[in-house]
Amino acid sequence: MNTAATTQPTVLADQKKVGMVSLGCPKALVDSERILTRLRADGYAMSPDYAGADVVLVNTCGFLDSAKEESLAAIGEAIAENGRVIVTGCMGEEADAIRAAHPQVLAVTGAHQYEQVVEAVHQYAPPTQGPFIDLIPQPDIKLTPRHYSYLKISEGCNHSCAFCIIPDLRGKLASRRIDAVLREAEKLVAAGTKELLVISQDTSAYGVDTRHEAREWKGHEVRAHMTDLVRELGQLRTSEGAPPWVRLHYVYPYPHVDQVIPLMAEGLLTPYLDIPFQHAAPSVLKRMKRPANEAKVLERLKGWREICPDIAVRSSFVVGFPGETEDDFRYLLDWLEEAQLDRVGGFRFEPVEGAQANALPDQVPEDIKEERYARLMECTTRISAAKLQAKVGRTLPVIIDEVGEPDEDGDIGATGRSQADAPEIDGQVFLRNVPETLAPGDIVQVAVEDADAHDLFGVVR
Repeated sequence: MNTAATTQPTVLADQKKVGMVSLGCPKALVDSERILTRLRADGYAMSPDYAGADVVLVNTCGFLDSAKEESLAAIGEAIAENGRVIVTGCMGEEADAIRAAHPQVLAVTGAHQYEQVVEAVHQYAPPTQGPFIDLIPQPDIKLTPRHYSYLKISEGCNHSCAFCIIPDLRGKLASRRIDAVLREAEKLVAAGTKELLVISQDTSAYGVDTRHEAREWKGHEVRAHMTDLVRELGQLRTSEGAPPWVRLHYVYPYPHVDQVIPLMAEGLLTPYLDIPFQHAAPSVLKRMKRPANEAKVLERLKGWREICPDIAVRSSFVVGFPGETEDDFRYLLDWLEEAQLDRVGGFRFEPVEGAQANALPDQVPEDIKEERYARLMECTTRISAAKLQAKVGRTLPVIIDEVGEPDEDGDIGATGRSQADAPEIDGQVFLRNVPETLAPGDIVQVAVEDADAHDLFGVVR
């Protein structure tokens, strides 16, 4: 069970305990952290397993039908193991479907409905606060390791992509106040975060809904705008006096994205952009209801690399979208050969209940989807292998995620990530014979000795 925290407070004998199963994207993980933090403030303890929990929360994903199946399976497992289950998250918008599959659930709430979740926990597992709870303030609960944290800057999305139902699940864009975001970031770094992962549904659109409202921060005004945000994040310093890694996810390539590339070249922002291109063929992008300016994007990629040669660009692409022809797919492969993206994820198109794409003509057969997916992966794997091989012999900064135990010869191995690697979705750096003083969260210089299609191998300098 995916549960609580990096620090565990003392559990009193009469404290009610809550378990958590958190599914889906990093944005849902942040929701889980906020829910658990609120519950702990109300006197609850966190349970690391089903058996010890008075109630289990399942934070679901409802983006794809396969994700819904995984969510229903997780709810079923929690019911079988514990019996007292409250459901929240994106699939919570389909309460009837959840109750039809699992009528035993105690309550169902939707995405980021924090108050309703807490109320349901209070109803089915009333808190029994002991005499010492709340005397000592507790830090926020984190479901990620101490050295990296997700920083969610907004909810919802204003796009109407034909394959997506996120606006239906999470609503229109709702940006957080810039001073609140910066205050949270400052607090996370002070607590030991070495890497901030900025997330939303559309990071580039941050502040559009508030007309980029300005707030006072550290004696000056700062706008709710992606460029202002990243400049301020670049001023933060860890306890060692170094800037934390600041990694941008879900960045649509609006024109103002060009303004953040010099910050990467200056070392104030991690040279990494996660851009959801989804496809390259103009006809497919039009059916997807996405911007079709793929030629200009190639020009901008070239310009970005001239300013910041080490920039890593990751993206994801959908194959088999309704109406995608063989010519469209070949266009995508040719575009990828020219774009030379560093990290690529591939997906076969999957109908989502409520998405406009379901009604489009010329649905692509499953066997063709599989064949195109295999060709996409072959192309992107080859590009990745060549780009990683070019790093052999270089010395790169690496953040340590895990340190192993000594082997029979006393050698200690470790696993980390370069600046081109986000946690969970990109590659890793495997280190041999590291110092015994090395710890997760350390950022060290690594001499790259070898590479494969996805990962690097090296030694601490």
